[in-house]
Amino acid sequence: MKHEAYIRGLGYYAPEKILTNADLEKIVETSDEWITSRTGIKERHIAAPGEAVSDMTAEAARRALADAGMDADELTHIFLYTVTPDYYTPSAACLVEEKLGIKGKVVQDVNAACSGYIYGLEMARAVLALHPEAKVLVAAAEVLTSRTNWADRRTCVLFGDAAAAAIISAGDPRPGDGRIVDVLLASDGSLGHLLTIKGGGSGHPYKLGDTVDEDYFLFMNGREVFKHAVRNMTTVCEELVAKNGLDIDAIDLFIPHQANLRIMEAVAKKLALPEEKVVSTIARFGNTSASTVGIALAETKAEGRLSPGCRVLFGVFGGGFTWGSALVQF
Repeated sequence: MKHEAYIRGLGYYAPEKILTNADLEKIVETSDEWITSRTGIKERHIAAPGEAVSDMTAEAARRALADAGMDADELTHIFLYTVTPDYYTPSAACLVEEKLGIKGKVVQDVNAACSGYIYGLEMARAVLALHPEAKVLVAAAEVLTSRTNWADRRTCVLFGDAAAAAIISAGDPRPGDGRIVDVLLASDGSLGHLLTIKGGGSGHPYKLGDTVDEDYFLFMNGREVFKHAVRNMTTVCEELVAKNGLDIDAIDLFIPHQANLRIMEAVAKKLALPEEKVVSTIARFGNTSASTVGIALAETKAEGRLSPGCRVLFGVFGGGFTWGSALVQF
């Protein structure tokens, strides 16, 4: 028996501190015009000293729980998608559990890079297929500025910090709930070297006394990532729409990964989606990795754009490489 999965509540958190393009002009050789014209980003949020992924996730989770009308102790599972956890161990998901004041849940950190939120929707669907009584928190959060090389003007202008959360369960839908219609996911590990953070992992360990070098920070071959992102996001979105017997005109809103405005525009153009259907938050948040589409969805709901019957298509792409698409109907 199939148990439908519904998004019951949404929330996000972005740190108070904002770093504008004008601020970056004082840090690295760049300009507001250069950043805006190439990325669409005007500002990004930066975690405060000592503000970790678990702190941001806990706050996003509280907001999602409030939106769902649920108490934290009703949760059965916490899945946190991140590449910048507080520590190697304990997991950031365990720390979120503690900060929510609960115990005894199924908790796990998962790394799908920028595709994490959509991978999380599929994880929730899988859990609900086995445990229809479950109530799942799917969260995506990054403090990417902790792994940003502020001397590399190609990457330091792109990233910000934030967390997004969704509460997902089965059962009868309520007004405003979003049914997860379908999800398609994919990956290609042979291209992982094009977008990577090596330093500190078991494949690139540090010894006591070693200095932190450039490998500790995010590296990206921007030109190659751009090509693969556009191609794979477009293809997986087309496949998902066709798989569900729809054509692209049936899509009311498109929420792409907010990596770069040029990528977003290129994917929308290839999908023949008009600008008014494309949700964009990149100007205010920059690329916050896996949390970008969760932030965009929560804001879209808060703005009252998710009318009954609204079909929302997601397209994501991230390091690994990983990519995917989801279709949610409200």
